[in-house]
Amino acid sequence: MGEAVKSPITEQSNQNSAMLDQLSVGEIVRLMNKEDHTVAQSVHRELPFIERAIEAILERMQGGGRLFYIGAGTSGRLGTLDASECPPTFGVNSELVNAIIAGGPEALVQAIENAEDDAEAGKRDIAERVTAKDAVVGLATSGTTPYVLGAIEEAKRIGAVTAAIACNQGTPLGALADYPIEILVGPEVISGSTRLKAGTSQKMVLNMISSAIMIRLGKVYGNLMVNVQASNEKLRRRVVRIVMEATGADEATARLYSEQAGGDARIAILMLKFGLPREDVEAALQRANAHFRRAMDLLEGVQGR
Repeated sequence: MGEAVKSPITEQSNQNSAMLDQLSVGEIVRLMNKEDHTVAQSVHRELPFIERAIEAILERMQGGGRLFYIGAGTSGRLGTLDASECPPTFGVNSELVNAIIAGGPEALVQAIENAEDDAEAGKRDIAERVTAKDAVVGLATSGTTPYVLGAIEEAKRIGAVTAAIACNQGTPLGALADYPIEILVGPEVISGSTRLKAGTSQKMVLNMISSAIMIRLGKVYGNLMVNVQASNEKLRRRVVRIVMEATGADEATARLYSEQAGGDARIAILMLKFGLPREDVEAALQRANAHFRRAMDLLEGVQGR
């Protein structure tokens, strides 16, 4: 007889939920909440590896590279969610942070389960878009998904820096990537349903990756998202509040300068702080490569002469 196949820990049965189908709604949600409490601690244990991955990705992006997330199923959808939120939140070009999902855009709303088994498709999807200047993060709960393995293998061949987020230990994906992140969340409440704790842990790490990178790229001032795009009324009100908090201006003044700045909080703040016209502020931002704090330092240096 052959050796028994050992399931990844994320596919194993959770003894805490062995009688799940006999629980009341209240008992189910309390059990799920108790299990979810362990996720943050699991991510905490990987912080040194997360930090190293972010530093490597940041270096590529500071050199003009882009970030790509690639995954299948839930992992691919989570990567797409994180990438799609970067332009409105941080005011960056939509090509700076990208997501690729096995099966293409259709897989975002409809499961295409066999797409994850095609390693050659993963290689092709990377070869068509990624360069040696870029960074690629492979997302696969199991750490064994052929599509993602093929993608990371091709990214390494091209010369891109590679990271991986898995929820099992000692995975093929982790061994292949330059910067592996393996978050041990344990068995799911519903056995094998990795959209639960595993998905939550991946979302937490993706939040860290994109947020830390954007902060270091100067898209945040203090803890204010000064690059937010005022594309609707809610966000226009948010820009006014950001300008008020950053400058101490009253609401009427903040609104006036926000309108003069075309809804760009950065420009409004710098105009208010330095008493400069919009074109001077925009020139400073351009010289600072759109890094807000550096633009402020430039203007302070000019006024201090």
